Amino acid sequence: MHSVNNDNYNKNNTLNYLSAFQFSQSSAHGVGENLVEKMTEIDEATQEPENCRDTTAWVECLPAPNISCRLSNGTEFKFSGKEVGFNKTISCRNVSGYSYKVAVALSLFLGWLGADRFYLGYPALGLLKFCTVGFCGIGTLIDFILIAMQIVGPADGSNYIVDYYGARLTRLSITNQTYRKPHLSL
Repeated sequence: MHSVNNDNYNKNNTLNYLSAFQFSQSSAHGVGENLVEKMTEIDEATQEPENCRDTTAWVECLPAPNISCRLSNGTEFKFSGKEVGFNKTISCRNVSGYSYKVAVALSLFLGWLGADRFYLGYPALGLLKFCTVGFCGIGTLIDFILIAMQIVGPADGSNYIVDYYGARLTRLSITNQTYRKPHLSL
């Protein structure tokens, strides 16, 4: 363990040593308030971080000014607030060009012609909807709900392009590996 001194706050925090000049935010109590997380640039086309690779992107975290870190070899490094202390991973999504807004609009206005299914890469269902006039309207309504709730997505398995701060949904599931808190008896 290594101590971190903050001259402004007079706090002693401990950090785990990862490598020279790198330390982990999650391993120390109270260190989060002494860090600044640099926001990564957002790609205009995909609305995901520009450095997103395999559903993971790296964000640089900068310690606040006057934080000093004593390394295992005894040397002490004092941060000015401009040096990168460590990198943090954030999750990002695999997108391939299908817009959520376009899919919902096509489903709402041209769903009875199957345009939404053609757009998402389901030509057989699109043709079936076209020939049956959206399954007499019932299929159009069901598809609109499924697309709006992001249950039906692009056929290639990618995610929709949604504005970075837009309506992204996360699917929750319960499996046999899900921890269930035992009920307490009264």
